[in-house]
Amino acid sequence: MFNFFSKVFARPPEAKQSAARGLITLNLQGQAAWTPRDYLALSREGFAQNAIVYRCVRMIAEAAASVPLQTAHNDVSALLHKPNAEQDHAEFLEAHFGYLLLSGNGYIELVALDGVPREIYTLRPDRMKVVPGSSGRPGGWEYSAGGRKLRFDRHLHAEQSPILHMRLFNPANDYYGQSPMEAAAFAVDIHNAGAKWNKALLDNAARPSGALVLAAANSDRLSEEQFERLKAELADVHQGSQNAGRPMLLEGGLEWKPMSHAPADMEFLQSRNAAAREIALAFGVPPMLLGIPGDNTYANYREANLAFWRQTILPLVRKNARAFENWLTPWVGADVSIEVAEENIPALCEDVSARWQRISQADFLNDSEKRELAGLAKEPKGVTL
Repeated sequence: MFNFFSKVFARPPEAKQSAARGLITLNLQGQAAWTPRDYLALSREGFAQNAIVYRCVRMIAEAAASVPLQTAHNDVSALLHKPNAEQDHAEFLEAHFGYLLLSGNGYIELVALDGVPREIYTLRPDRMKVVPGSSGRPGGWEYSAGGRKLRFDRHLHAEQSPILHMRLFNPANDYYGQSPMEAAAFAVDIHNAGAKWNKALLDNAARPSGALVLAAANSDRLSEEQFERLKAELADVHQGSQNAGRPMLLEGGLEWKPMSHAPADMEFLQSRNAAAREIALAFGVPPMLLGIPGDNTYANYREANLAFWRQTILPLVRKNARAFENWLTPWVGADVSIEVAEENIPALCEDVSARWQRISQADFLNDSEKRELAGLAKEPKGVTL
């Protein structure tokens, strides 16, 4: 049957690319130089060189990987318990969540033997490219590494896909997700620039840059020999952290004139803390958990930790469980149900106990209804991972 969508998607698909690679920044004189929006640059400037990003990603990935999962399907249970020969359940999920947070995209490859899933592997998102299909949906994926390319085709009729592609919402791209790193990129640059400025200040004896000015009474210019001798003395005697505090001996009417702003004028520490709070906000980690001063959102550490689990970890784990269900169901030939065992999460034990107490006191409910309200199956099932 002819419809509007078939007419639209009948045209050759538009060339797509990740939104994380599509924003080009110009480094012009007089303008700020921001980190390019590609995965490797964001990972280098963020995760590899910024302690706030590193800690946020580690906290979320490790916490999400520690959440127990329940499933009644034996093959799926075995697959999640031991994804492959190189990784266990926790290590596999930490890598998967880490890639998802840093790039906005998480790719998992399924290896099947005689049509039965045997192993799953995480793939680096910067090496994956979506291949659009004729219908507008992804028709496959292309993985590039070491100068070689490998194509993964999607079986649309059987709904079987060798690749699970999880995405974080991106309003500007049809095929790729947007990472929290991209939203926090400006704050990361500011935080990193503050660290580099502080390091340079320490390397220069904790003194701001300036100029040696010849007094008006001695307005004659320095000779070439005097100028070169002065440069050599500054480089050999006063430059570097090992020369910190060494007094400068000036002669011939020379005066030292500082030229840069003092840290107090730039509100140095406050700007770094503000940038750190913005980074934590983008990732959904309460700044109090990172030890960032100036955050009074929560009354105590316990409330901040509860908010972290409720608003960041549980939604991410539930999203991942639903994605696994939809992905694995066509492969195993039966409906796959993966439940999040919230009652086994230590950080939420008080909340779970209070909810169970309220449910247990509801005498008008039978046992099956109480289990359903508690977020459990009507009958006990499966193994907890």
